[in-house]
Amino acid sequence: MAGAALATAFGQAVIGPPGSGKTTYCLGMSEFLRALGRRVAVVNLDPANEGLPYECAVDVGELVGLDDVMDALRLGPNGGLLYCMEYLEANLDWLRAKLDPLRGHYFLFDCPGQVELCTHHGALRSIFSQMAQWDLRLTAVHLVDSHYCTDPAKFISVLCTSLATMLHVELPHVNLLSKMDLIEHYGKLAFNLDYYTEVLDLSYLLDHLASDPFFSNYRQLNEKLVQLIEDYSLVSFIPLNIQDKDSIQRVLQAVDKANGYCFGVQEQQSLEAMMSAAMGADFHFSSTLGIQEKYLAPSGQSVEQEAMQL
Repeated sequence: MAGAALATAFGQAVIGPPGSGKTTYCLGMSEFLRALGRRVAVVNLDPANEGLPYECAVDVGELVGLDDVMDALRLGPNGGLLYCMEYLEANLDWLRAKLDPLRGHYFLFDCPGQVELCTHHGALRSIFSQMAQWDLRLTAVHLVDSHYCTDPAKFISVLCTSLATMLHVELPHVNLLSKMDLIEHYGKLAFNLDYYTEVLDLSYLLDHLASDPFFSNYRQLNEKLVQLIEDYSLVSFIPLNIQDKDSIQRVLQAVDKANGYCFGVQEQQSLEAMMSAAMGADFHFSSTLGIQEKYLAPSGQSVEQEAMQL
């Protein structure tokens, strides 16, 4: 009965392959959210995470340690991570006991980078599903390193992985191209950035692959993969530079829209003040102006007020 009385909570499940910037994202996003006035709790679900740069409200390492599992069961790092997630799945009462006192906070879950956990293994999906039963509304934030855009073959692989993750995790989903501040160091892009973020006509990528003698032997396979991605028409990306407040704000708006989080008046003012300081001028959301234009009559009164006078 006590659990049923708890308020709805919101948060992000930060997933992605190793090295994509999940922990750095949790640090940057938590600082940004606190500047907006949100109470934030960062939860580390990765038992391999050491030397965390952020203040950790809950750490799965208190329940199970990767090194201990590898030594006791003679497993490698991949098998050890899978076992740790299965152990957490079997001990969700421990996780709930840690999360319930933090109700009223906005959660950031720093998840393991094991790709299998998000594409076909059931433990992490089961954990997210159980959180939904606790009235915790999550958005999966899937980070992918932007350097994959410089190689057509790798980008098609990333699209397939992202699609498989979206279908398997079964959460509202936002895909991010991380480390956009470093993309110039990776080499020149074959197309403009919008082509990659919006996942436009992928046949152009096939033409680039066909120019490579190795990939020309697999053209039919690549065509089928591209057709599969386009038939689902689910994958798109938002570019992210974690050092740029405007970039983080765009990501946050997409995440809040996905999980149903509603802006408060104070948070709106805090965000506008922050953006005004960054831009050196008064900043107002275009969406706010659009609402004013929609609901204000030419006289400046609301449509309802003018109708009452008539």
